[in-house]
Amino acid sequence: MRYNTFGASGLIDMPVASSAPDAELAFTLSSFARQTRNTLTFQASPRLSASFRYAALRKIMGQHGVIYDRILDRSLALHYRILDETRRRPAVAVGVADFIGTGIYGGEYLVATKALRPDLAVTLGVGWGRYAGVGGFANPLGPAFADRPDRVFAQGGTITRNAFFRGDVAFFGGVQWQPTPKLGVTLEYSSDRYPYEDPAAFVRRTPFNFGLNYTLRPGVQVAAQYLYGAEFGAQLTFALNPTRPPHGSGYARGPATVRAGTPLARALAAEGLVLTGAQVVDGRMDIAVQNTRFPDSAQAIGRAARVLAQIAPKGIDAFAITLDAPGLRGPAVVLQRSDLATLEFAPNGTAQIGQQAEFATAAAGFDNRYPVFDWSLRPYITPNLFDPDDPLRADVGIALDAQWQLAAGVIGRATVQQRLAGNLDQTVRKSDSALPHVRSDFALYEREGNGDIAQLALHWYAQPLRDVATRVSIGLFETMYGGMSSEVLWYPGGRDLAFGIELNALRQRDYDGGLGFRDDAMTSGHASIYWQGKGGYSAQLDAGRYLAGDWGGTLTLARQFRNGWSLGAFATLTDVPFETFGEGSFDKGIVLTVPLSWVSGRPRRDALATTLRPVTRDGGARVQVDGRLYPLTAPLRARAINDSWGMFWR
Repeated sequence: MRYNTFGASGLIDMPVASSAPDAELAFTLSSFARQTRNTLTFQASPRLSASFRYAALRKIMGQHGVIYDRILDRSLALHYRILDETRRRPAVAVGVADFIGTGIYGGEYLVATKALRPDLAVTLGVGWGRYAGVGGFANPLGPAFADRPDRVFAQGGTITRNAFFRGDVAFFGGVQWQPTPKLGVTLEYSSDRYPYEDPAAFVRRTPFNFGLNYTLRPGVQVAAQYLYGAEFGAQLTFALNPTRPPHGSGYARGPATVRAGTPLARALAAEGLVLTGAQVVDGRMDIAVQNTRFPDSAQAIGRAARVLAQIAPKGIDAFAITLDAPGLRGPAVVLQRSDLATLEFAPNGTAQIGQQAEFATAAAGFDNRYPVFDWSLRPYITPNLFDPDDPLRADVGIALDAQWQLAAGVIGRATVQQRLAGNLDQTVRKSDSALPHVRSDFALYEREGNGDIAQLALHWYAQPLRDVATRVSIGLFETMYGGMSSEVLWYPGGRDLAFGIELNALRQRDYDGGLGFRDDAMTSGHASIYWQGKGGYSAQLDAGRYLAGDWGGTLTLARQFRNGWSLGAFATLTDVPFETFGEGSFDKGIVLTVPLSWVSGRPRRDALATTLRPVTRDGGARVQVDGRLYPLTAPLRARAINDSWGMFWR
């Protein structure tokens, strides 16, 4: 698979119709003629890919002949393969580039690619916008599509619907030859005239480009190009696939050896399971455990079942195992002891034990282990990307996390951070927001805070009904806000949908990261719908009032993998006009979660999570509260156990 200079499936500058392997995530860095493109591309489904691009451009020609010495441009592109390649038919794809941005790279295309033999493929496409700069002719879609409006470089963020597939069109194409498994050669005819860069950045002499690409190792590719008869370019691509861990099946230990007489709690702790309750009723042992190790819920159930089968007293014929979180429990998985003994090594034993297992309502009232205190010390990194003054800022330091489980469902959490190095405190850009400064003054917190109390809050969780969970939180929730937050979540059993309501009464914290508050008070709240589909695809729709007092909704689309990987995107539209919102027009971003178990190969539940926003503004802002109900309850539910049942005997 080859990525072009725009970080998408392509030739050199132009696209192709083929797609990367499903779920592949690639980062491409390319540079030529005083412009650098950084692109993150995700193959969201076998046919659809999305690319987020951050480009540093110099000597860009704008409207009325104005030349910008430097522009940091953000853009989004989509590529969809309409038809698969067959023996007689080429693959066909359609794409749109820079449809939420300044429009510097704006264009659309329809492209076909056909492999003539295993080492040789040809591509022919027709394009609009940037792809119609050379050899253009009248739009075949008719008079309604004849004219393409000029795009004004402004704050970006608006969708250019009135420009899609409008204006003149032009042909582009190329040939890709793979003489060896590692070396590739590409010849391309480009229809991109570089209308904003040429001649301010370079002189374009020919539409032909020539490139070489070399695979250093799987997932790492370098490329060199000679472009437009004028410039040499270089490119580096890193690609990985969340479904293909670098350590294969990992280094998980087998079940621990349990000797007769080993206390139940100690035996479970050796498996990374914390016993929170146990009782015996009518020959059945019921236990509740907190899973601190395994990404898969069914694997935690399976490890607990093995322990019980080895050390439970004689006369116990069945086990009911419940996954537990503070104050919240999923359904009990009921297993017969005899089935565990006979099916562990049976052919297709995983499916058979699954057919014998039953779900039941978890028993209540057998949790008396509190209070419990736990703490940990960890490194942290706080990035701040896309600042026009310095696109890459970050702080690194040490964070102390503490947790008190005071009673069933009552838990206190605290995090104190000490910055060791970084440059976030050097941010000097002042907010020009016309809205209340609920997020855009973040630089003041970085400059005046150092040893910060990142959170100090008390949470009360409860489960008044089988499929209903509640949360009430009070304290300091994040570096900028504290107050009170309450939430109710209803997740009907066997449904793909869940419904939630959250209400918050908040105050803005002092800039120094201590216990004090500013005078700025606000209320916010949302009603939410959560959908979990097949293949790990999910959607979340939130509607309500945001921190700046604006009303609107947020749509989040994501793909989650069984091993803990997750990648998604969100967009928020409120009653704040785009002009009032400012640069970016509306809040949007990418959410990425990388499980550390995928990196290390050893089972663990912690992960690195980050949100990439093109720009931080005040519209569409929400408070961050640790321990919201939907992600907390999702691993406990029957669906999570069923979806991961293949890991039961691991």
